[in-house]
Amino acid sequence: MTDTGKKEPVLRIRDLSVSFATDEGNVKAVQRVSLDLFPGETLGLVGESGCGKSVTAMSCLRLIPSPPGRIEAGQALFRGRDLLRIPAADLRRVRGNAVGMIFQEPMTALSPLHRVGKQLAEGIRLHRDVPRTEAWRTGEEWLRKVGIPDPGKCMYGYPHQLSGGMRQRVMIAMALMLSPEIVIADEPTTALDVTIQAQVLDIIRGMIEKRTSLLLITHDMGVIWEMCSRVAVMYSSEIVEEGPIADVFETPLHPYTEALLESVPSLQERRGRLATIKGQVPSPLHFVRGCRFRDRCKYAFERCGAEHPPLYGVRGRLSRCFLREHEDDAR
Repeated sequence: MTDTGKKEPVLRIRDLSVSFATDEGNVKAVQRVSLDLFPGETLGLVGESGCGKSVTAMSCLRLIPSPPGRIEAGQALFRGRDLLRIPAADLRRVRGNAVGMIFQEPMTALSPLHRVGKQLAEGIRLHRDVPRTEAWRTGEEWLRKVGIPDPGKCMYGYPHQLSGGMRQRVMIAMALMLSPEIVIADEPTTALDVTIQAQVLDIIRGMIEKRTSLLLITHDMGVIWEMCSRVAVMYSSEIVEEGPIADVFETPLHPYTEALLESVPSLQERRGRLATIKGQVPSPLHFVRGCRFRDRCKYAFERCGAEHPPLYGVRGRLSRCFLREHEDDAR
């Protein structure tokens, strides 16, 4: 597990709030999210679809379309500079070079009009002063590293000619080939079958250098356990729990985290129906008063409907639940 105690974060997200203007109103996609990513660690960001995980990550590189998206407040500090406010030219030097990204759906992230090799080589030459032939060779070598059987042939292919697993391997090569300090992997295995998922995760784990930090976004608690040293749990646009992976899995401090873990299938336990989380996620157009999880929580009491809980610090962890108030380290 990564020792984060004496290290400065390589990425420090502070009070990030993002909204989207829609015909129905203003959707609050991310609200006051703060995260630290430390050198060499793998931080998992987990939660149900629509909770704000991908928006949080993409906002750091200003990849949210504007309009309708708008970063309302917050900071994303990398090397002491706020990525949300630096000039566009400086941000282009960061994207792909210092911060690589593996997108959720490579078919939409890769250009359908250009060969794979051209896209890899252009990504290299954008940040490195090298001849086209050298950039092409480097791209081909990285396709070999990520396990593509015939990288020379793949370089001349178009994305639509590749399988989903092959396209995701191309995305991994593009994200890692410039040895970035940070890699953001946004649901990198969502569209893949189970066998290919395992292969892709093995590639990411094997290719990440010791100094490289990985922010892994997923809704799969099994992937979080396998890949991460620390985890942050999101629900309804905000962080509800954060802590070391072993501690969170052994003793979750938030009822939502507890419910997520209870719904994970187990090979050891033979039981009937899988556990589910009752109710619905509240609409980001009109969040309920008080705790956003209260209508689905088996521990809810009167105060949960009247006040919005803060993040309590409990034994070096965080939990947004009134049940942890008297355990707060600050008390």
